[in-house]
Amino acid sequence: MKAKFCAALLVSVSLASDVWAQATYFDGGAEGVQSFQQDENAWRRQDGKRLEVLQAVKDSIGQAALANIMGAEQVFCYQIASRPNNYSGYTINGMAVTGFCGVVSKPLQETIKTEFFANDNNIDFVNSEKCIIRPKLMIRWVRGVDFTDMLISAPCYSYSIFYGGKVKTFNFKPGAEIVDTMVEAFQNLSVDFVSPALLNQLLPVGVPQTKEQKEVIKKQSGPIRKWEQPAQPVQQQKKSGGWNNLKFGK
Repeated sequence: MKAKFCAALLVSVSLASDVWAQATYFDGGAEGVQSFQQDENAWRRQDGKRLEVLQAVKDSIGQAALANIMGAEQVFCYQIASRPNNYSGYTINGMAVTGFCGVVSKPLQETIKTEFFANDNNIDFVNSEKCIIRPKLMIRWVRGVDFTDMLISAPCYSYSIFYGGKVKTFNFKPGAEIVDTMVEAFQNLSVDFVSPALLNQLLPVGVPQTKEQKEVIKKQSGPIRKWEQPAQPVQQQKKSGGWNNLKFGK
């Protein structure tokens, strides 16, 4: 069952990459991210039924945070990592932004909503894993001027919801294969992230879209991200004992 879902997810991410390319780049056309109208039935699934969010999720993250997710008008994906010492680049929720992985397409949004918020087979509400969260992806659900952030971690499989200064984390170990598929698929879409404010963009895309914006980037001193790769740690003998012992990164 999970294998079928992951195959479908890869197709959805492929579709998302097409939307991302169309939405964030242009060649001789109108400048900026293309605007769109939110369909009045966007909250409904394709089968016409309303998505039933798990009650435990509703109670934990609150209605305001959930409203941004269920009624998102635009959804963005960022690649992130733990913030290194002396890091001076861009951050999101205190973590280093290492790349922008696209505008998430509508089909993929619905897939994420279903698997992370409505499928109790993917979440362990009883047990807490004793592992350190390893940031991989940040999904930002934007509705109006409000937004809810969703941090996805691996191999300490979990997702965390950031809203209103509060954080709620869920054990997503049962859905580990889904997370791995997302992380691997989005990794191939990533491009360097720069400040939307620097580019005078209203939407948090962070990708230069015009010749003028590209010139602004060229004039910046040093790398935009100021990303400092830490020294590679000494290789240690791999321990056995399950997913908690997997090393972060490739």
